Amino acid sequence: MTAPAKQVVVITGMSGSGKSTAIRALEDAGFFCIDNLPVVLLPKLMELAGGGNTERMALVVDVREGVFLKDAPHMLDEVRRAGHQVEVLFLDSSDDSLMRRFSETRRRHPLAPNGSVAEGILLERQELRDLRELADQVIDSSALNVHDLKRMVQARFSPEPAAGPSLSIMSFGYRYGVPPQADLVLDVRFLPNPYFIPELKGLTGKVPKVAAYVLDREETQQFLDKVVDLCRFLFPRYQKEGKAYLTVALGCTGGKHRSVAIAAELTRRLQDANTRVQLWDRDMEKE
Repeated sequence: MTAPAKQVVVITGMSGSGKSTAIRALEDAGFFCIDNLPVVLLPKLMELAGGGNTERMALVVDVREGVFLKDAPHMLDEVRRAGHQVEVLFLDSSDDSLMRRFSETRRRHPLAPNGSVAEGILLERQELRDLRELADQVIDSSALNVHDLKRMVQARFSPEPAAGPSLSIMSFGYRYGVPPQADLVLDVRFLPNPYFIPELKGLTGKVPKVAAYVLDREETQQFLDKVVDLCRFLFPRYQKEGKAYLTVALGCTGGKHRSVAIAAELTRRLQDANTRVQLWDRDMEKE
């Protein structure tokens, strides 16, 4: 008998980018998880797996695959042809972040056990180039802590059904950099800044009087109306092209006032029965 169709999440990416955190997040979300399964065994695993707790599976594929790594694209296509839903999540990070993490943990890079970490990172990027190109989503974990990454992964692969796209609405501060995972970036620094109002400066956009200062303006309401129209126009077209998960990032100077208030309101407007929306205020607690 043919095994029932399964949801399969393949986690791959750079060593030190958070693959262990990601697979633990999916295990906590109810996935049956396998770390470092040789990718050539994936089609056979799909044949042998039954129902129950194996309907949603996640596995890590990385440079430890060695000679089998080159077979990954073909194996993934074979599993898809068998009727399974396969998504590839690639975790990346800047070279500086990876170097720092290896230094903090005093680990050797798997591709440079007797050489420098920098040499290993360069070689690993070359080895994983094909997998990165076929990834359904790339998450840059350079600025994420383990809790942020876990939350993003679980939101991305939530079991809650949705006929429409899965959305992540993010507020951020340009002071801390544009989120590399954002699909759409919208700048709200054209609005008056509550930072310069003494009684509002130390608060956040979550506080009603700060939110009111930002939202109770004609230009804010016009902006939100246009953004909602843009999102409603784009989302079905993204879906048609096979992109089921989108991140919309709204930025102000510090990520504490304007972007937070507008992100919350945009989330409220876009939330409906056909759309799953996650709100993340990336920089709200930063000084």
